[in-house]
Amino acid sequence: MSAFDDLCRAMGLVWAYRDGAGQDQCAPVESRRAVLAAMGLQVDTDADARDALQNLPPAPDWHIVRPDTPAPLTLAEDWHLTLEDGTTGSGPGGTALPPLPLGLHRLDTARGSATLLAAPPRLPPPAPAWGLTVPLYGLWEGAQSGAGTYTLLRDLTAALAPLGAGFLGLNPIHAGFADPCNYSPYAPSHRRRWNTLHIDLGTPHQSSGDLVNYAPVQAAQQAALRQRFDAFAGDPAFDRWRSIEGQALEDFATHQALAETHGPYWPDWPAELHSPCSPLVRQFAARHPKRVTFHAWCQWLAEMQLAHAARAARPMAHGLYLDLAVGTHPAGAETWAERELFARGVSLGAPPDLLGPQGQRWNLAPMDPRALAASGFAALAQTLRQQLRFAGLLRIDHILGFERAFWMPDDLPGLYVTMPRDAMLAVVRIEATRASASIIGEDLGTIPDGLRDALAASGILGCRVAMFERDWQGDGRFLPAARYDPHTMVSFGTHDLPPWAGWRQGRDLDWRATLDETPAPAAQSTRRAEVAAFDQTAGTSGNNPLTLHAFLARTPAPLVAFQAEDICGVIEQPNLPGTVFEHPNWRRRLPLPCSDLAKATTLRDSAASYARIRNAGKPDP
Repeated sequence: MSAFDDLCRAMGLVWAYRDGAGQDQCAPVESRRAVLAAMGLQVDTDADARDALQNLPPAPDWHIVRPDTPAPLTLAEDWHLTLEDGTTGSGPGGTALPPLPLGLHRLDTARGSATLLAAPPRLPPPAPAWGLTVPLYGLWEGAQSGAGTYTLLRDLTAALAPLGAGFLGLNPIHAGFADPCNYSPYAPSHRRRWNTLHIDLGTPHQSSGDLVNYAPVQAAQQAALRQRFDAFAGDPAFDRWRSIEGQALEDFATHQALAETHGPYWPDWPAELHSPCSPLVRQFAARHPKRVTFHAWCQWLAEMQLAHAARAARPMAHGLYLDLAVGTHPAGAETWAERELFARGVSLGAPPDLLGPQGQRWNLAPMDPRALAASGFAALAQTLRQQLRFAGLLRIDHILGFERAFWMPDDLPGLYVTMPRDAMLAVVRIEATRASASIIGEDLGTIPDGLRDALAASGILGCRVAMFERDWQGDGRFLPAARYDPHTMVSFGTHDLPPWAGWRQGRDLDWRATLDETPAPAAQSTRRAEVAAFDQTAGTSGNNPLTLHAFLARTPAPLVAFQAEDICGVIEQPNLPGTVFEHPNWRRRLPLPCSDLAKATTLRDSAASYARIRNAGKPDP
């Protein structure tokens, strides 16, 4: 056993693993060196490894306690406690800590500091409900123009509530880039700020057909925002909001103003502008207060309109169902403001599996687990808190990364880095409890042992996708409704998969064949057999999703998601993983205007069918 191996283990690296296709993998030494370098450890020789091990500081300490009950910690040395609200307290060695309120607190002793996570052991189960998921960018009214707005989201929410819908879900709406070629909602610039492309200014953009053309849409939106801001005479409500948001907002707005001059990606800027604490950055903000104020004002507008949509959703059991992206773009506002939290030179991704034999590189910056813990998990808590201000349900994309994240160095095979799972789940429980919200963890892919049990123990629901729900340990048949996991949200597919009609026709396979990835005749034959087998199990037939939705309603899953693409009979999928411009990802508008979507016979019949089945309380035999 070498010092290098010991160092890798001490830093949480897992380089030997079994991938999603069942193949054993072992990342080479070069990959491990690159991951250690991304964590700030340059290790070229065994002597470097021994020195690093000897000088490695202890891992940041944290403890999980129950809120408002005596903390099971008695310290041998004097201690000082700082609660989340700034209240402080102290005690001599040998005394126990007092009961702690819900939240994230700091404990200091002569031996160091620790984060105390006062979290309930489990979230309560969500009220059973069905809901609709939509691509916000694809909503429209009157003409297929611009990008969907927060106002359309509000209107659709208000129309769905009388149908008995419990939630309305949408793609991530994090802040994006001033780059019309970079519009993926899952590669945001900042996950605590909002996408201003969805602000409703009452001025429809030029029609652009079935696909969103982001270049003219973005240009028109920016021009309209600046025109509106030029007429803005000030508002005490804006001033109060800006003061409350504090330095974090100022840093974001300054970043956006700098991007106007130097381009959207901060690593391309002059080195002296690479930190919000740089004197030149502060000088820039002082010289250009109107430009900085403009970007703060845009965030205020977006937040106000999102809040209106959230209020319209209150009659629903859960309201808005937001989506938290698994990571952030390595050259965006989030990494610029908090560089110490993120590893560089590596990307988040996924190991090879049956759907992606080459693995997936997402070009997202991973959080360094030691830096996250050393910060008291503040960034995670703040990111969750921002989403849960407006959401009764929150989906955490690729929650597998709470257990271990797959880091891919540039031009090298990837490997896993262990994350502080239990602490991160405790933070989720804290923030969800504050907001009286429920959490859905997207637990699809290569599932680490024990993760789903940990999610269930925390009261976090998993995701079950009907096209993949089969007896994989047995004969491979599709599962009947009664065998679905009762601690999940169930849907037919996801934004990365073909909708019901497209799956039945093998439209995704046509795309893969076009990209020379799949031998079409053999794949299409297999798909026809899969469709027939699913129909036999689920009692479904044809492209109309009504029988599909009835099948989903018969599962014991408390939450059932209908997809707008299925309601509209769409064949094409929103996103084709592994492509960027080869497929029109994140651009497809729904074929129906917003008002017609809520009136669609398929939606109303599906809602009525769900109510009959759930009220009867008769699961499949």
